[in-house]
Amino acid sequence: MKAALVYTSTTPELNAMVEDEVRKQLGGQAVLMSYQDPTILSETREHGSVTAPAAARLVSMFMQAVQDGADAILNICSSVGETADAVQDLARYIGVPIVRIDEEMCRDAVRQGSRIAVLATLPTTLEPTKNTIRRVAREMGREVRLADGLIDAFGADQETFKCLLMEKAKEMMANADVILLCQGSMAYAEEVIHEATGKTVVSSPRYGAAALRRALEAKGVI
Repeated sequence: MKAALVYTSTTPELNAMVEDEVRKQLGGQAVLMSYQDPTILSETREHGSVTAPAAARLVSMFMQAVQDGADAILNICSSVGETADAVQDLARYIGVPIVRIDEEMCRDAVRQGSRIAVLATLPTTLEPTKNTIRRVAREMGREVRLADGLIDAFGADQETFKCLLMEKAKEMMANADVILLCQGSMAYAEEVIHEATGKTVVSSPRYGAAALRRALEAKGVI
């Protein structure tokens, strides 16, 4: 069994976190194949949205993973999640599921509350995530109120990042049922934010890994 992990930005911490969650779900026998192109996120940040060339490079990584024998693909970056949505018909046709790391997180946030504080360091991550929350809320027949928690912390060291996340979470907690951490790189702060605020806090790696397993089960590989 082969699972492809597709990144548009990586740090050793993010890689380790995602791979650890995937291993928990798939076991040690699964072959994990990593694909990375940081120019996709940098170009998206520069232009404020996913450009056609950036989308093409992302889809090319998906297709390379298919050619390399992947049984399923996990798209790690929320900023380009809507590009992954756009190729779902193709994924079904070729029989290789493309799983978004953040979609099931968004669904669970909607299940757990109608007031969702959405924390991100980039507008290009914040807006697509909000779009996904609104879409899954419609699909679930629920109404949600979203609050923007944009933090100027892109590129900050981990301790500074955690402190800024904590400050923003505490600022927003009075008007939130759920605090949603948009970026996978925020997941290490999930538990400490929950302890500090008493709120439900969700982050994507554990949800994405579980969704990847379900996709492989549905395909009959597991």
